[in-house]
Amino acid sequence: MAKKPVKYYVVDAFTDSAFKGNPAAVCLLEQDRDDEWLQSLAAEFNISETCFLTPIHGTSVPRFGLRWFTPTTEVKLCGHATLAASHTIFSSGLADSNVIEFDTLSGILTVKKIPSVDATDAPNLQNGEALNGFYIELDFPADPTSESNSDDTSLISDALNGASIIDIKKTQIGNNLIVVVASGKNVTEVQPQFDVVVKCPATGIIVTGIAPPESGFDFYSRYFSPKFGINEDPVCGSAHCGLVPYWSKKLGKCDFKAYQASARGGVLDLHLDEQKQRVFLRGKAVAVMEGVILV
Repeated sequence: MAKKPVKYYVVDAFTDSAFKGNPAAVCLLEQDRDDEWLQSLAAEFNISETCFLTPIHGTSVPRFGLRWFTPTTEVKLCGHATLAASHTIFSSGLADSNVIEFDTLSGILTVKKIPSVDATDAPNLQNGEALNGFYIELDFPADPTSESNSDDTSLISDALNGASIIDIKKTQIGNNLIVVVASGKNVTEVQPQFDVVVKCPATGIIVTGIAPPESGFDFYSRYFSPKFGINEDPVCGSAHCGLVPYWSKKLGKCDFKAYQASARGGVLDLHLDEQKQRVFLRGKAVAVMEGVILV
C-alpha cells in the first residue's frame, strides 16, 4: 500500500522577514518512517535542518515527538528547527494551547507562544488571540564551557584564516569550540577555511565577539559545522546555549540580545536561568513554503 503523502512547511526562524534568519523544513508525520527515509529527505531538502513532528496523544499539555536532521546526520538539539516546528503548530492550529512540549533526544523541551505586544507578559495571552507577529520562547538546557586544548590554537587560527583569537572554550554538551575574537566587526570579517575547520577537534566552531555599542546587540556570532554538512549555519539556536553562559560570566548579566552575523542574519532574545541552568531563546518565524512529499 502506498504511504500517505507527508505535508511539509519551510519556515524561516529567528526573523520576522521572509528569506532571512535560518530556514528549516517541518514535516508532519502521521505514521513512523524509517531513519534512512528521514535522512534521505533531509538530504533532499538540503537546508541546514529538516525536522519531523509526530503527535503524542494522552498528555495534559500538547506534546509531539521531534527529531532533527542536517543533510548528513541526525542531531540531538536544534534551536531554529524547534522554533520553526513550534511556529507551524501554533499557526496551523495543531494545538489549542499557548504551551507545547516536544519529546526529543535532549529530553522534554517546553515552548511558549508569547504576544509581540508585550513579550514579557505571557500569562495575559488568551487562547484565540490573533497569531500575527507572536514570539516563540524555547526552554533549552544550558551548555557549559570548559577550557580547550591549547595545542589546537594554531589549527583553529588556520581554520579562521589567521583571525586574531583572544579566547577559546569548548562546550560540554554540543562539543563545539567557542572562539572569541576582539569585536563584533571581527566576527563579520572572519574568512573560514572549511577544509581546515573540518579537521578541528569539535562538532563545529562558534566565532563570537562583543557587538558594536551602536548596534543595540550584546554580542555577535557565526557558526561553522562542515562535519554536519553545514558550512555556515545562518542562525543556530543551540550554539547560543553555550554562548549565553559564556557571555553571562564575562558581562555579569543574564539577559542578552544577540545577532548571528551570517549572510541571512538572525536576531535572538536570550535569558539565562543560572539556578536551573536553562537558556530561554526567544524569536519570531515566517512560513515561506508549504507542500506535500509524495514518496
